[in-house]
Amino acid sequence: MNQPKLIRTCSIWRALEVIGDTSVLLILESIWLGAHRFDEIRGRTGLLKALLSDRLKRLVAAQVLEKRLYNHNPPRYEYVATQKGRDLYWTALMLLRWERNWGTKDGKIKIVLKHKKCGHEFDPTPLCGTCKGPALAREVTWKEGPGVGLMSPKYSRRRQHREVGNDESDATTLMEDSAQLMGDRWAGLVLRSIFTGLRRFEEIRKDTAIATNILSERLAWLLEKDIITQHQYSDVPVRYEYRLSEKGLDYYPALLMLLQWGDKYYVSPEGPPLLLTHKACDKKLDAIVACSHCHEAIAAEDVEFEVQESKKATKKTA
Repeated sequence: MNQPKLIRTCSIWRALEVIGDTSVLLILESIWLGAHRFDEIRGRTGLLKALLSDRLKRLVAAQVLEKRLYNHNPPRYEYVATQKGRDLYWTALMLLRWERNWGTKDGKIKIVLKHKKCGHEFDPTPLCGTCKGPALAREVTWKEGPGVGLMSPKYSRRRQHREVGNDESDATTLMEDSAQLMGDRWAGLVLRSIFTGLRRFEEIRKDTAIATNILSERLAWLLEKDIITQHQYSDVPVRYEYRLSEKGLDYYPALLMLLQWGDKYYVSPEGPPLLLTHKACDKKLDAIVACSHCHEAIAAEDVEFEVQESKKATKKTA
């Protein structure tokens, strides 16, 4: 009997098992933008009814969303974020930040964020919670934590998540490219490996337990999207290693916030598998997403946003 494949214990993997799906991310985005009823979410995401219903059930089961009755006769429900779901807000802001910096498509909607505490428009900014220095890939070191080990991944039957089942051509989204990237859990695992210094094909394969053909496809896709670059390190036989491009390095804050969310809700009993240190202050990194103007940590209830959509603008509070 074959031994089960094992991968390095990872809060990112556990988190991606819940939200590592493009359609799930589009649903969460639509709820953040104020759509709570089934038809509202479907209108904003353009997801097929069956797909939307399935993903909403999964998010409720994962306690990310709560299904609330708002009409008794006939029974009608709306979907609202639980505290667990609201704790994904910083991850969403970092995806939005990356999309603004690197998104390749002209979105149908734009968003202007205003921090009510300081009264200024802001860009969400990843900072060290201790010294308020930038929490970017080159500013952080890591070592194994008490929860490091091997785990058997719960591979679901879902396949590629970059192709979303849509039936509405006018569906609107803020985070098209970033949702595709985080929505592909295999790509997330590959990036995790490269961020932790594993750059060669066999190193990545052993670390992730991804099948060879799937790994080859994901690496090719990440190269095509300029997330990683390829460097030859052997002539005979020809062998390559994979490094992060500037575009890939700038994705780090999104994975960092997802890691922190995974550590909060899915950490192993022994503790976190990774311990991060901020180089500037040499302290344990507790990263925050802050206002670019006042550098204070952002809370959803302290943000007012204006959605600019098809030459219309609506003001809302997160």
